[in-house]
Amino acid sequence: MNSSASQDAASSKAPTVDALLDQLLETIQDYPEPGISFKDLTPVFADGTALRAVVDALIKPFEGQFDAVAGVEARGFLLAAAAAYASGTGVITVRKAGKLPREVYREDYGLEYGSASLELHREDTPPGTRVLILDDVLATGGTLAAAARLFERAGVHVTGIGVVLELEALTGRSALPGHRVESLKLV
Repeated sequence: MNSSASQDAASSKAPTVDALLDQLLETIQDYPEPGISFKDLTPVFADGTALRAVVDALIKPFEGQFDAVAGVEARGFLLAAAAAYASGTGVITVRKAGKLPREVYREDYGLEYGSASLELHREDTPPGTRVLILDDVLATGGTLAAAARLFERAGVHVTGIGVVLELEALTGRSALPGHRVESLKLV
């Protein structure tokens, strides 16, 4: 068997992203408070094969359609940095309020238990840039909707939003009308 055929045979035996997520994703009951089932992706990020598979699957639907990858604090930073490296593009951080030293766009949004704000440096993303926003989980959609509004205010085109997990029962997609959302796994 030539080396190309060997690689094809090996890749056909590689576990799927879905299988890797099923194997490595941890569910922690009653965290951070009673009644919540927290989906912990850190074991997925710690596994090199799984991290590569997840990043490749997140960017594949958007290949050639973005100039930069944005990550939402904090786990989104991990995914965005890896995706930017894999795609040869830049990475942009969407931070919690008060973390960026230069002039920012700021977007306030509601949470189930209060409110929060996200910020984006004004000069990091020139108008007309095409950005792919990545995060770990789509729950109610408030954080990702705020991130998308930040980029839109900056004159940046949001090509799409990619997440590893989508908590389907929380209907977060409804907070993202007009945006293409790709999830690797519905839970």
